Amino acid sequence: MFDLQSSLLELGKLLLAALLGGAIGFERETHGQAAGVRTNILVGVGACLMMILSLHMEEIFRHLNADSTVRLDPGRIASYAIASMGFLGAGAIIKGKGSVRGLTTAAGLWLVTGIGLSVGAGLIFPAVSGTLLSLIILYKMRRMKSLFSRDIYSIIILKFSGMECPLENIKKIFSNFPELSIQGMNFYQSFSPPGITYRIRIMSKEISHWRDIMKKLSEIPGLTEISWEEGSVP
Repeated sequence: MFDLQSSLLELGKLLLAALLGGAIGFERETHGQAAGVRTNILVGVGACLMMILSLHMEEIFRHLNADSTVRLDPGRIASYAIASMGFLGAGAIIKGKGSVRGLTTAAGLWLVTGIGLSVGAGLIFPAVSGTLLSLIILYKMRRMKSLFSRDIYSIIILKFSGMECPLENIKKIFSNFPELSIQGMNFYQSFSPPGITYRIRIMSKEISHWRDIMKKLSEIPGLTEISWEEGSVP
């Protein structure tokens, strides 16, 4: 039988799950992530719907007696919702040469799943509290990252024309910046046309002296090209 009151209650749960998931998705959208408002809304609504279904499983099979072979576990659908979210979260993670991006977005999708399940189960206060807490973390903790220095691994590629070896000049320039340390170096020598290419792997803190470093390097005689790329984290 159709129950208007319970149907409106379930509709309210779905709308609330969409609102809470959309709030977290908005922060991800403004941060340039692909999994933004629409994705988080769908995750929240879907998780809420799965939780509502889990709660109604008992009603669907209530007519069966103890002799029936059917055994119900209302939490099974909800648990699979959490497990399956790992696939969607993995799709949001991008691994580069020196960093892994998308972990916060993947964790946000997992969180929105829990929020949707909580709303579907009628646990409104924990769902709203979890949403507000996560928004505070997402918005405020990003500003606090500037207070902590971290190691950055980079590779600088220097190309020189001719056969002269400017290695001592390169080391001297890097020695003027104590926040930099050379972790390794490779060089390639070509004979036609003659030239030397250095690949220098360096570790540094988050600094703002890259312009000065590039200016000093560009003053080395014979330098024809400078390039920079992310280095892998050991």
